[in-house]
Amino acid sequence: MGWTPFTAVFFASIALFLACMIVWEIARPGGAPRIGVLRFQTTRGDRLFVSLLGSAFIHLGWLFFGGTDLWWALGLSVLYALAVFRWV
Repeated sequence: MGWTPFTAVFFASIALFLACMIVWEIARPGGAPRIGVLRFQTTRGDRLFVSLLGSAFIHLGWLFFGGTDLWWALGLSVLYALAVFRWV
């Protein structure tokens, strides 16, 4: 992996997401478990993991099919994460 400024922003973003989830869990413990469209119980952490994993696949698919302009993949990933946190 090439350590570029983009790579640093990527890892810093994941660290920021995890830090925000820690603060959220301290402020409102419990994670609000619920059963969504997948029909099993998920918490906020589970939904974050699913959204990060799905975003990685969206970006890999975009690189394979669409080229190296990843701004559209980022937009799709944000929409995907919002959908996961809303309905999963």
